Amino acid sequence: MSEKATWDCLANWTEAEREWWWMGPFAGGVPGLVRRIRRILDVSQRGLAAILGVSQSVVARWETGRTSPRVDVMERMLQLARVRVRLEDEGTGVEVRPMRADGARKHGGSRFPAHTDLRATGWWVPRALRDMTTVESLVARDRSRAARDPSIRHRVSPYRKRIERAVFGVPEDHPAVHQLAAEAEHLDEVRAARLRPRPST
Repeated sequence: MSEKATWDCLANWTEAEREWWWMGPFAGGVPGLVRRIRRILDVSQRGLAAILGVSQSVVARWETGRTSPRVDVMERMLQLARVRVRLEDEGTGVEVRPMRADGARKHGGSRFPAHTDLRATGWWVPRALRDMTTVESLVARDRSRAARDPSIRHRVSPYRKRIERAVFGVPEDHPAVHQLAAEAEHLDEVRAARLRPRPST
């Protein structure tokens, strides 16, 4: 249906087209969001294009749905309009937030896979020393404890992950390193309590 349709041409529409028109308003999707941002900023297509450093024809293609702006461009437009997008779970209406930027990372600096659930298993020790109880391994463990550098693991087996999620629930996000360090400290306390001699009765 042409966007140039006006009340004057309704007589030329089919019955189905008229029914569709009266059922509105409809969600505008990305094209409607771009137009809403232009309305908030009170600028023309050419004006928005100048702000973003693109051509007017690019903005026109966004508004007709032929192409869509990149996510970083859309974020910039929303910031300019001082608008915050809120994502909601379709079934519950609960807000869905992006994953945290300060989530724990591997020692190489890369992120853990987003679909995995992380847990601390103690303090980090180099792989070559992990199964040993040598002085070097104990020194490495103590050094990691002092630096609050926990050993972070995640389940590779989908079966085991399903069991853990059934028991403990699905974590909303990857924890930050300081949260996993607190978990490692708790594990230290649990181990120390097991080794503590029980009082005689």
